[in-house]
Amino acid sequence: MSPDRREVSLRVNGADRRVTVEPRQSLADTLREDLSLTGTHVACEQGACGACTVLVDGASVRSCLMFAVQAEGCEVTTVEGLASDPEELHPLQRAFTENHALQCGFCTPGFLLAAYELLAARRGPDEREIRTALAGNLCRCTGYQGIVAAVRQADEQWERDTPGPSSGER
Repeated sequence: MSPDRREVSLRVNGADRRVTVEPRQSLADTLREDLSLTGTHVACEQGACGACTVLVDGASVRSCLMFAVQAEGCEVTTVEGLASDPEELHPLQRAFTENHALQCGFCTPGFLLAAYELLAARRGPDEREIRTALAGNLCRCTGYQGIVAAVRQADEQWERDTPGPSSGER
């Protein structure tokens, strides 16, 4: 292997993957170019828009700001990994469709993963909590009412083992 390339082992959407990358290659570029996971979108390349949001070990990360070598040994979830069955949409994806929470769709993967992080950790967030969780993601088409409504609907419909608002856990 060339000294200007590094081998990285990571788990992406439940599958062990190994890629050889340049040390300064972003995780976003690695996902898109080396692993053909084009659902991760790249827009501002400065971490401001949230379009490239993925989950790394369960936490949302701007993949345009993270080097692929930093993901060594990590679990990465992209929008392609949300649904456990490729023939069915995840409840978040279904709620976004039903609430018209997308138009051009460019920002949608980032919003879905930010919402997933919130709802995986907590049931019953109020509107302020949802808006705070999504504040790092920008949409230029829809406004945010449909997105907030979609997150609320997904919260009600998604069966998961997370603490509810009455449990006292946050």
